[in-house]
Amino acid sequence: MGKSICPRTAFVAQLLEFFDRDLFSLGIDLDNHHVKSPHRKAPKSDNVYLKVLVKLYRFLARRTDSPFNAVVLRRLYMSRINRPPISMSRIVSQTAAYQAGEAHKGKTVVVVGTVTDDNRMLEVPKLSIAALRFTSGARARIVAAGGECLTLDELALRSPTGSNTVLLRGPKNAREAVKHFGFGPHSHKKPKVESKGRKFERARGRRRSRGFKV
Repeated sequence: MGKSICPRTAFVAQLLEFFDRDLFSLGIDLDNHHVKSPHRKAPKSDNVYLKVLVKLYRFLARRTDSPFNAVVLRRLYMSRINRPPISMSRIVSQTAAYQAGEAHKGKTVVVVGTVTDDNRMLEVPKLSIAALRFTSGARARIVAAGGECLTLDELALRSPTGSNTVLLRGPKNAREAVKHFGFGPHSHKKPKVESKGRKFERARGRRRSRGFKV
């Protein structure tokens, strides 16, 4: 019979084997242990209709292989700044224009945001648009032209995988606040002034006859 190993000796041997391991094999990221992921897992809004849409598209993203549903779900999480509105004229120029007309013919335009009217556009073609929200003017003109305004849950019933759709979004940096961003000379940022006139922003640094012009 072989010699029996003392339980205490076996325990010490296990401890030594444990501490000889590489720390990286333990599965703990020491540098980023308490760093929170910046990506949203849910919307901050308490809007119950938005939460129902998130529940719907979370299910579709999980149960289908379509990346369309994952993109829509991620955009539903976003803040309103990151879901900028898009005008009907921009939608028409990108989908129903001569260059893109044949490629997008018969497809449903999907906007995870607001669709707004553009009174500079005199004629509205027949469009099928699914969006979070329509302004009253945009909805009236789309319906009057023979088009349709869909909600995103109606779109999920019609096209659960996002087939035959065109996903668009508005310009994120078109806000007035973005024009004032920047620092230093030659950044072309818009000055925050009380008024626009002879007495405002016309001194040194703003005209060549007063030293220099930025």
